[in-house]
Amino acid sequence: MESRDIQQLEAHSVPAKEVLQHFDSSEEGLSQQEAKKRLKKYGMNKIEREKGISPVQIFLSEFNDPLVLLLIGSLAISALIQHFTDAIVIGIIVVANGIIGFVQEFRAEKSLEALKEMLEPTAIVIREGHKQEISAEEIVPGDVISLEPGDRVPADARLITQSGLETQEAPLTGESTPVGKEAETTLPSDAPVAERRNTVFMGTTVTKGVGKAVVSATGMNSEFGSIAHEVQRVKKEETPLMRRIGKFGKRLTILIILITAIAVVVEFYQAIHVLAQSFRDAAITSFMVAVGLAISAVPEGLPAVVTITLAIGMRKMASKNAVVRRLSSVETLGSTTVISSDKTGTMTKNEMTVKEAYVNGETIKVTGTGYNPEGDFLTVESNPDGSPFTKQKVTETEQEPLVKMLRTFALCNNAELNHDEEEDRWYLVGDPTEGALLTFAHKGGIVKEEAEERYLRIHENPFDSARKMMSTVHKTPEKETVTFVKGAPEELLEYSSHILKEGKVKTLDIDTKRKILEKVESMSQRALRVLAAAYKPLDSENYKIENTERNLIFVGVAGMIDPPRENVKGSIELCRNAGIQVIMVTGDHLLTAEAIAKEIGLLSQDATKEDSLTGREVGKLTDEGLQEAVKNVKVFARVSPKDKVRIAEALKANGEIVAMTGDGVNDAPAVKRADIGVSMGIKGTEVTKEASDMVLVDDDFSTIVTAVREGRGLYGNIRKFLRYLLMSNFDEILLIGVAAFLVYPILPLTPIQILWINLATDGIPATALAFDTYEKGLMETGPRDPNEGLLHGMLLFVLVGAIMQFAASFLLFHFGLKLGWAPKEVNTMVFCEAVGFELTSVWNCRSERHSVWARGKENFKNKLFVLGVLINIPIMLAIVYFPPLQGIFGTRPLTFIEGLLVIGIATIGLLIFPEVLMRGERSEIELEKEATGAMFDH
Repeated sequence: MESRDIQQLEAHSVPAKEVLQHFDSSEEGLSQQEAKKRLKKYGMNKIEREKGISPVQIFLSEFNDPLVLLLIGSLAISALIQHFTDAIVIGIIVVANGIIGFVQEFRAEKSLEALKEMLEPTAIVIREGHKQEISAEEIVPGDVISLEPGDRVPADARLITQSGLETQEAPLTGESTPVGKEAETTLPSDAPVAERRNTVFMGTTVTKGVGKAVVSATGMNSEFGSIAHEVQRVKKEETPLMRRIGKFGKRLTILIILITAIAVVVEFYQAIHVLAQSFRDAAITSFMVAVGLAISAVPEGLPAVVTITLAIGMRKMASKNAVVRRLSSVETLGSTTVISSDKTGTMTKNEMTVKEAYVNGETIKVTGTGYNPEGDFLTVESNPDGSPFTKQKVTETEQEPLVKMLRTFALCNNAELNHDEEEDRWYLVGDPTEGALLTFAHKGGIVKEEAEERYLRIHENPFDSARKMMSTVHKTPEKETVTFVKGAPEELLEYSSHILKEGKVKTLDIDTKRKILEKVESMSQRALRVLAAAYKPLDSENYKIENTERNLIFVGVAGMIDPPRENVKGSIELCRNAGIQVIMVTGDHLLTAEAIAKEIGLLSQDATKEDSLTGREVGKLTDEGLQEAVKNVKVFARVSPKDKVRIAEALKANGEIVAMTGDGVNDAPAVKRADIGVSMGIKGTEVTKEASDMVLVDDDFSTIVTAVREGRGLYGNIRKFLRYLLMSNFDEILLIGVAAFLVYPILPLTPIQILWINLATDGIPATALAFDTYEKGLMETGPRDPNEGLLHGMLLFVLVGAIMQFAASFLLFHFGLKLGWAPKEVNTMVFCEAVGFELTSVWNCRSERHSVWARGKENFKNKLFVLGVLINIPIMLAIVYFPPLQGIFGTRPLTFIEGLLVIGIATIGLLIFPEVLMRGERSEIELEKEATGAMFDH
């Protein structure tokens, strides 16, 4: 890595000659010997990678969980007292959960590796006065690099010379259009990256022109490396669900240990003093109680079912163009309270589009967006109240000035507009601004390739930021010579003496110029980038600028913008209805950002300055001030990568669950810092994709809304099986605990029977609940409180259901022993009753609003759920009647009467209590809402 003295120079703030002097270099470049010395001193021009954790560490970390450790303790006790079958089964469960978690977590962060891969493998440098191609990693400070169209800039560098140089910096700064560069300019030391016109940056691309620059920063000291450091610094936090499950697990573990300790002490005392057992037998009895209680209390199926459910959610979202990279992020989407979105390529198409033109004294509206050359030209007049209305369509044959303008934009153009037949998609090769003009011409029937065949280009004067125009010279079909010019309206008006109007060339008077400039100002105020078209017949072969770009015939102007996606406005309204705040965070200009924000309904038409902030203003705010600002500001413009991270942190400090979207390298640190980072699949960089939790395959903002709805619905389904699993576990805790305290000679269920109930009887239907239909009105209420407990709104349901199951099981157990049933008979009856009771009560867990009877046919729409319930019946019968399984599970065959008794008790859960449970749960939710008030009010 470079030494610190290299970074002391702000290369953009001093002339290029001083930068060369600072690095002891010249325009002839370094010597080979000096380059080798510097490579040894400053290190390779590459992104340093953060040390990750090994697969073994990931696997072992899966066992660092209170509930899992409790199971491991139960395994050890079972092995100690030689209950090897129980120990083996518990071991299989522990390992299986570890493998499932390992598969989930084995997604090592590759952000820095992706950053490294973005570097161009080679670069052209000038050493000892000669150009040579070297590995980009071997570039050192002081190297002089040569830049041409299509080159990926290999390092940060101060321009020495340039000619028409433009670079695409959207991945780094969020700027939607290529940035024109100027070598002679010096800038303030605090100039933002997006405004450093005299500097080129690692990872950006040359779109036009040529240049020569001296390297000022390499590797991790480059702006690119600074972002890599930010990505490396940001640590991902647990999702709300994982936090709640973790907190619940710790509390449950403490409760289990406390209850188990008391039960073991009581059981040991009773075994010694009441049952007169030996110390060894009393210890074994006590340990059996401990194992039984631990297994009863731990919802063994919960980790697996949560993981499987989230995986199902991942598949459902993937089918809707949202690829979730981290399982736990599926649920986080459902609790999102703020979507912080980049503008370019996310809310907009990242495809410059001509929206308006002024030609022949008329304003023309242009429909269509992007590079698809489908759209109409509509003339616009004004109503008495000043509002515009469409008068009629304009065809290319009606007005010669319009045709002339379209031809100028098509021919004075170096971009290419191509059509991908396989994907039926239009795409651009070249400058986005020129692409917009090509599409504009194509909509009017002027296709560049066809026009070039008729108007052969014989000369070009490239665009230059000093004169702000470009011209090309062509031979017409009539063998005449004509120059077509495009550029800044002010410049073309300055050098135009005539104007084409109503099919005739007329003198360009002051009044006409004033009207055109007023129109240009009006377009600029609406954040349109405006270019003008002009032409001139040539009567000589003098193609110099002084001849081809003077005494021009002005034609008209076209205003373009990177337009919003068609459905973004509706998506923002849906978010608003769902209580989700949407803010725009972009590196683009404030005026452009505000114009787009107003068009998509993010800002009102009468928005004030308080609704927007620039990066400089953000930089002046304290953390507390920024936390206050993000409550109201809707648009952040001209922000740096560090600003974006600060905004994400401010939102999170306010208690928000933040989804942050982005596509460029500059978005990666903030995307990783957010609760749910969202990247773009088509236009997104690999860096941001790897830093994100979810990738939008179609780059469509509305897909986020779909994903939020899926996240909410999925969390609802998670709550369904949580009610079911916890009700079962609380029942088992009561059953085993009470039996132990009352010193019954046997436990109602053996450890392996409890394990089977928890895993199969509970797990199979619980997993099928993941496929249940979602409750209606998911996007009509605010997000849930991220701090609400895991049992929020379901505690009464769980307790009443658990007590109901416990009562049925305990009475059967107690009276079975009183009637003199053998231990195996008692265990078998309780086992079958518990399985049956749970298979009926699970039907009541499928809605927080409607009972099983009120749901009617809805109960049977989820075929997998019905199958999951029914499949448990033959399995239970096999355990009871199949001899090999009888030996493993400690069961014996039931008589016909015993079977009827079990069925009768089991149906209580389905026939008697559902309405009572539903009414109780609804009342509990309503009381909690009244106590807490509205959770979020955006």
